[in-house]
Amino acid sequence: MKISQKLDYACRAAVCLAKHYDRSSVVKLEDISRREDIPSSFLVQILNELKRAGIVSSKRGKAGGYALNQPPGAISLCDLVRAVEPGLLTVPTEGKGTSGPAVSRVWKQLSGRIEERLAEITLEAIANDAAAPMYHI
Repeated sequence: MKISQKLDYACRAAVCLAKHYDRSSVVKLEDISRREDIPSSFLVQILNELKRAGIVSSKRGKAGGYALNQPPGAISLCDLVRAVEPGLLTVPTEGKGTSGPAVSRVWKQLSGRIEERLAEITLEAIANDAAAPMYHI
């Protein structure tokens, strides 16, 4: 599966916001950019898309920044995909030829399973996994 850089950046930025979620504070664009190694010019575009989708909110001014609109446990990877790369979940149209319908059914089934799995994975789960210590042997 090929994930676009835009979607990867969106997920990383959202997980960063999830790690700092407390219902009242915001995270500055520069801090997200630095922590997640995302170019700020691209990050602002991505955060604006997440804002339009209702996933994040922004606060202007010197004390401004970005925050999640909901608790991290209520936001799934599927929400991020729909906001940033909705075409990723698009199922191809009915195939032609004698095998077309059978092949189309397979793609629909796979797409449905992927979407279900994406809906099960929350920002909270990813943030908790990212915070867990890694041990090297």
